[in-house]
Amino acid sequence: MALSWFPAPFGHAQEASANGGTEFQLGLPQSGILTIQPDRLFSESAFGQRVEREIEAEGAVLTAENRRIEAELRQEELELTKRRSGMEPEAFRALADSFDEKVQETRRRQDQKLREISQMGEDARREFITASLPVLQQIMRETGAGAILDHSSVFLSADAADITSLAIARIDAVLGDGAADGAGEH
Repeated sequence: MALSWFPAPFGHAQEASANGGTEFQLGLPQSGILTIQPDRLFSESAFGQRVEREIEAEGAVLTAENRRIEAELRQEELELTKRRSGMEPEAFRALADSFDEKVQETRRRQDQKLREISQMGEDARREFITASLPVLQQIMRETGAGAILDHSSVFLSADAADITSLAIARIDAVLGDGAADGAGEH
């Protein structure tokens, strides 16, 4: 089992082929166990970079909207404060309570929008992993690997066992940026 952490010795590919196994390609790690850096796989792929740009754009829109709403509420609060001195306490309390409820409802709506943006990122990551599986499975077949482990959970491995860069290149070739309109970069 200890040998599975290192590339297979020369001639292993020919043995596998002669024994009916997968023929291995030169330049690929020949290991029973490969590692991958999932966060890097997503963030450095064209797909992940597109998603990041979209999430940043949505976040910027939400931030601008929040600032606009905040300014409107601040103005409304100032007007309410100015009116206070000429109002009966009960009438002012009713307006103040109504204003507070409006602020709370606005905060709930804006928080929901932020959660939706976060959910977009999580959904895109799941979509990416699902779409990437055939590419990762092909790399496993080509290398003779039985598993791909998260690099962060591996105590020690040969650098050659990390297929993150290879996977990014191949996934980009297959998925591009994953844009639904077909205008994705390939």
